[in-house]
Amino acid sequence: MFARMPTARKAIARVFALLSMAWLAACDPIALPQGGGAGPAVTPGAPVTVGLLVPSGSGVTSDSFLAQNLENAARLAISDLNGVQITLKVYSAGSEPAQAAAAATQAANDGAQIILGPLYAATAPAAGLAVASRGINVLAFTNDTAVAGGNVFILGATFNNTANRLARYAVRSGLSRFVVANSDDVPGTRGQQAITSAVSAAGGSVVGTQSYSLSQQGIFAAGPQIAALAKSSGAQAIFTTAGAGDELAVLGTSIRDNGAQLPMLGLTRWNAAPQSLATPALQGGLFALPDQQMVNNFESRYAAAYGTPPHPLAGLAYDGIAAIGALVASGKTNPLSASSLTQGQGFQGTSGIFRFLTNGTNERGLSIAQVQNGTVAIVDPAPRSFGGAGF
Repeated sequence: MFARMPTARKAIARVFALLSMAWLAACDPIALPQGGGAGPAVTPGAPVTVGLLVPSGSGVTSDSFLAQNLENAARLAISDLNGVQITLKVYSAGSEPAQAAAAATQAANDGAQIILGPLYAATAPAAGLAVASRGINVLAFTNDTAVAGGNVFILGATFNNTANRLARYAVRSGLSRFVVANSDDVPGTRGQQAITSAVSAAGGSVVGTQSYSLSQQGIFAAGPQIAALAKSSGAQAIFTTAGAGDELAVLGTSIRDNGAQLPMLGLTRWNAAPQSLATPALQGGLFALPDQQMVNNFESRYAAAYGTPPHPLAGLAYDGIAAIGALVASGKTNPLSASSLTQGQGFQGTSGIFRFLTNGTNERGLSIAQVQNGTVAIVDPAPRSFGGAGF
């Protein structure tokens, strides 16, 4: 992240890749048919075929590693289903749209009734378009909301969902005036837009925004501007897109050193870099986390089954199978249609409850965490059903 901090740069890059992977390979959106797929008919009690599109075949070693983890998690989910039979067929979708489209087409030709994957934002619309005429829906692993819609539903955690949860909690807690500090890249801009929308929906107001370049010098230069904006606007808190670790710590310290000692809220998972949590500027700050009990349960079960901890994104494949299994268990003849996928009660996943929205994005149950004396405390637990806190 910073030119003078190579170790920090690698650490932050890994964390940010997990939180914002979609935008690392974003492309111009492909127009998809609206309304989602009707879904192939499913005979109650008969096996359902799922085409799993994984990122192997891209030529990148880390993609092959993740591909195996996604397949492992999907098979673990299948073993957990009761009374539902799923035939899993796995295809290499790589990282290019053409390869993903070919993989989705082959999966459909082989009888897939729903597609799980692919990973990258550039590949999700291509896969969706390839099978749209057959009414097949795609549950992609990306978190890029720009590619959601039509027959493409995304499983990845989104900035919109996190911003909504934090904004609602903050406004209920008496914080209603925010300055937004965001990096000037694509994820930062998307994050700023998500925050602005969420704050407005929660009944608060964004009283100013300030972007910064992703370098130590750029963040230090923006600190005085953000602090001055916070003081002149009467802001009560600073809402930032900063990545966990050095980016966040340097930003918070610079703002505080320039006289704005306000609580901070963040879109990223600050505990991903626990060494930075002792930073004075972050004390009292808020961020969102998935249901940690559910996360720990999945990680323990995966490690017991495969001998190693899962990749942080592996749970998305488990979630997809869990949703498919729950819908098929309903006994409906159209359990994989868009209307079935977007049923309101949602599903139980590896990190808590989640549900698909009609625009192809998703909503996930999140906890509100606060930094207290350098440690993380859950101040508002993740809901266990929709309609509870934060929804």
